[in-house]
Amino acid sequence: MSWETEIQLLRAELDELRKKAEASEAYVAISNLQRAYGYYVDKFQWDHVADLFSRDAVLEINGRGKFFGQDRVREYMHHFGPPEDGILMHHIQVQPVIHIDEDGLTAKGRSRAMMQVGRMGGEALWGDAVYENAYLKEDGVWKISHLKAYQTYYIPYESGWAKEAMPLASTFEDFAPDELTDPYPVYPTFFIPPYHYPNPVSGRK
Repeated sequence: MSWETEIQLLRAELDELRKKAEASEAYVAISNLQRAYGYYVDKFQWDHVADLFSRDAVLEINGRGKFFGQDRVREYMHHFGPPEDGILMHHIQVQPVIHIDEDGLTAKGRSRAMMQVGRMGGEALWGDAVYENAYLKEDGVWKISHLKAYQTYYIPYESGWAKEAMPLASTFEDFAPDELTDPYPVYPTFFIPPYHYPNPVSGRK
């Protein structure tokens, strides 16, 4: 093997290693981004939440409708108001499955939120949602470009999921979306939110 060929092979190997390293860094950054979202929502830090989204982001939570652009995301979040004593709003982020696109600038991720929502002396709910999100590296920073949360269930704490389930959360009466969300079934109806990825072993979708 000539030294010219060897240099070409080493360069190709270096490029491949650099690509893998950048993908690994992106995976960590996106994981942290999604977890930060959960922590900020927990504590009603709505401007911190909105800052995690790209300029042209789309927000779509349960059946509330679609909201386009970071400014509308910020409006949506502030619609929930300021924090108050006695309010619990945990959104625990778990089970991330993240795939970085070939361009290294976009990605998709599936994860889950386990929720405890309620008010002292009022209602108390268990909740669960599956995210199928898109991410974008904008201005050198990973941001959420499309947050799509599929409601799995909301159930009253007192009765539990074996006895009662709430319907898909729909649009707010006092805050209209930019576009409606197509409805989908929620617990107790069996429904699988679409995967953005094929089976990692069989390749089947």
